[in-house]
Amino acid sequence: MASAPAGYNYAKGSGIESFPAAVVFAVIYAFLLVFFLFRSFTRPTFVFFVVAFFCLLRFTGFIIRALLAKVPADGENVNLFIAYEVIYNTGFFGIMYSTYTLILDRVAFAKNPPRGPIYFILKRRFLFRLALSAAVATGITGSIQMLLGTQQSTISTGETLRKVAIYIFLVCTILVFLQAFILARVEFSEGGYRSATHSAGGQYGIYLLIIIALLLVAREAFFAATISNPTAQDNEHLWYPLAALTELLAVGIFAVPGLVPARSEIPQNSEWA
Repeated sequence: MASAPAGYNYAKGSGIESFPAAVVFAVIYAFLLVFFLFRSFTRPTFVFFVVAFFCLLRFTGFIIRALLAKVPADGENVNLFIAYEVIYNTGFFGIMYSTYTLILDRVAFAKNPPRGPIYFILKRRFLFRLALSAAVATGITGSIQMLLGTQQSTISTGETLRKVAIYIFLVCTILVFLQAFILARVEFSEGGYRSATHSAGGQYGIYLLIIIALLLVAREAFFAATISNPTAQDNEHLWYPLAALTELLAVGIFAVPGLVPARSEIPQNSEWA
């Protein structure tokens, strides 16, 4: 934003207005954070640790969002607003990588896991982390350039970087959705992970994973659809149900008993592990 006038409220300029909504989401994520931290120690698995990290970032982000909406001085603080943007952009990495990891962990139970060049790429965890990291770094850089840029060329570059980040995230969510269907084919044809407790997650896990993937695709599709319309993208009447709520529902599904196998249960000799 070129030379923002004194007293400019960055929060209101970005559509951040609802204090109650931000508080409600912060409270919910606080409970989820405690729950997943507890699960991380009682049923150790990388997935629960990363989901807990995601909840921590979202809890912190919504606390800052509440302050930006409620306190005018905070809304005018560009450094606090940048902190919010950094935390929010970084957080999506957590829920995406948790979903990706959970799918691979469950594919590892297959007696005859899928093979081929596409599957070889899809199971490369390093490549997926690299793509997500690139999206996060690009989005953060773009946001900062848009906020602090003093020349139109810098602001335009920032806008382009944000669009690139959205498209990278969109491609990653589609890949996760495809992986969920790969897992469905494997589990329907030869069975797969079944929790010893015969819980809902063990019996209907693949359906729950497909729902998670669909929610993530819907979230990113919203950003892609409004990529050239910042006003619509920042509108809280759209942002909360299509961006914030989709994430919340997705992370809530991870709490279903029996969905996430413990680290000790995952076959370590599998090429997908």
